[in-house]
Amino acid sequence: MRNLRSFPYSTISIVLIHVNILVSFKFSFTEGFDSVIQLPHSGSAGTRPRSKRVFYIDDFGAKGNGLHDDTEAFKNVWKTACSLSRRTKVVIPSGKSFLFHPIDIAGPCQSKVTLMILGTIVAPKNPDVWKGLNRRKWLYFHGVNHLTIEGGGTINGMGQEWWARSCKTNSSNPCRNAPTAITFHRCKNLKVSNLKVVNSQKMHMAFTSCMRVVASHLKVLAPATSPNTDGIHVSVTKGIEVKDCIIRTGDDCISIVSNSSRIRIRNISCGPGHGISIGSLGKSNSWSQVRDVMVDGAYLDNTDNGVRIKTWQGGGGFAANITFKNVFMENVSNPIIIDQYYCDSRHPCKNQTSAVKVEDVSFINIKGTSATEEAVKFACSDASPCEGLYLEDIFLLTNNGGRTRSFCWEAHGSSWGLQHPPACFCGCKSFIRQNVGLDSAIQSF
Repeated sequence: MRNLRSFPYSTISIVLIHVNILVSFKFSFTEGFDSVIQLPHSGSAGTRPRSKRVFYIDDFGAKGNGLHDDTEAFKNVWKTACSLSRRTKVVIPSGKSFLFHPIDIAGPCQSKVTLMILGTIVAPKNPDVWKGLNRRKWLYFHGVNHLTIEGGGTINGMGQEWWARSCKTNSSNPCRNAPTAITFHRCKNLKVSNLKVVNSQKMHMAFTSCMRVVASHLKVLAPATSPNTDGIHVSVTKGIEVKDCIIRTGDDCISIVSNSSRIRIRNISCGPGHGISIGSLGKSNSWSQVRDVMVDGAYLDNTDNGVRIKTWQGGGGFAANITFKNVFMENVSNPIIIDQYYCDSRHPCKNQTSAVKVEDVSFINIKGTSATEEAVKFACSDASPCEGLYLEDIFLLTNNGGRTRSFCWEAHGSSWGLQHPPACFCGCKSFIRQNVGLDSAIQSF
């Protein structure tokens, strides 16, 4: 290693400043993060206030032993609470485990309902329970407005047998649908907070065709090897905020797809998993649009991707007005990636000219370490190039402190501030001088 005294003071300062930024960024984001989203301790069920507005599921015949089917008891308590014209609360008490078979929980309700999950809701272990039923659903809320779900309890999808039967786990298995643990469809003014959702059969939590949603202080957990177990999935939804969540699964921590807009994601800890993804979009020549997305504050650890936009060839529509900012990454493969040649298929995907348009996408203040040398990848369509890409203050090294590189194909944009690796669509002189000095400093360590 060469003596640091041989380098100009300004060059050393640049490196040390950015090393300090990485350390302080990680410390401020990770230290105390668990405490920020600590689930509250559920209260004792020993003494219950009897109220005409509070309904306990075990007063409607639920056993809560994890073996007895408590689905009908929940249907009855929900029907009662939903039918009243005043604000009501349904309580899943602590210290018990309630077995729910697939269930539709329908609105509209006469008034606002709060579902307090203090204990545990578990799914049947055997996928055969879904025979003759919709295999995509387990807990399915639809048409319920002004619903609040909270309480610090757990929703357990018991997905182990589903994973074993998946074609992603064993290619000799048939590819079949599996349930999303909890789905919200056509719900407005929805709040979901202070819950743990674990081991879903497939996706953990999905918001489809919803409006005005806040999802916060959630822990979403499944093994890294569990197939297709996205943490939070957003589809055809407008106006959703996801904040202060820990997500560790076998697929995308957060996935955003078709016709969604006004999305705000803040303070997310992600990993393992596939990162934070917009897409995939345009599969089977479909039309999709995703716009007005802001990801501000995330820590990604050992994920297969960092912040990603993925589209299939042959699709239509656009992904636009998207910002990823203030993201720290540790040992992340593909930290920054736009892939318009995405193909998740057993067979090669054929080349097609049409594509989902990707434009006006910003990556700001993204720092950390990459598991691969190619830390920035923009693989865009020949017929519909990416336009309006913007990079600002990017600092990504390999795990051993080495240099990384960028790849661009049909990608057009600009950059500002520190750029490592150098942005492949920028050639301004000040940018080149800055990175030459930085590269020299990196080589010295």
